[in-house]
Amino acid sequence: MNFCVLMASPRLNGNTAELLKPFLNELKNNKADVTYIPLSQKNILPCRGCYACQNVSDKYGCIQQDDVLEIMEKIIASDCVVFATPIYSWYCTAPMKALLDRHYGLNKYYGSAKGSLWEGKKVAIIATHGYDAEYGAGPFETGIKRLCEHSNLEYMGMYSVQDEDNLASFQTEDAKNGARIFARRLLVK
Repeated sequence: MNFCVLMASPRLNGNTAELLKPFLNELKNNKADVTYIPLSQKNILPCRGCYACQNVSDKYGCIQQDDVLEIMEKIIASDCVVFATPIYSWYCTAPMKALLDRHYGLNKYYGSAKGSLWEGKKVAIIATHGYDAEYGAGPFETGIKRLCEHSNLEYMGMYSVQDEDNLASFQTEDAKNGARIFARRLLVK
């Protein structure tokens, strides 16, 4: 199974990266192919809303010259896309939000081209946040669920851990075991 893990934290060794370690190790230990993309290291321009991508069949089709085409090709080649992000102001970080806004080229609903380049893919969330999960990460999860419904994707769930003591919150045995169990769940479905 091929996974595309989109890591949206601006801190490459922060809480989200720490929570991802046991998750990624579990995937690799089970022979999954994993593409890990740190979005903060990529040039992701905001969507222009020009709809040029909607008139290009069989490929992403965005006219902007940035790193998004490369990222979208990795998403298209994957079986499961994992959105890994800290929650800032009840939603994902800016690099992930910019990438999510650019998903239009994957769905050809609004122009002469028709079809989807990612229909049927599995989608999951790994989140780190303050507050409890429902209050802290719930709005982002709701947004991703709606994206999945709109794009005919299979939502696989969210694994999240609340930041109670900075990095230590994500290094507990409970946090690490939860990440491993979530990885195994994604591998089975």
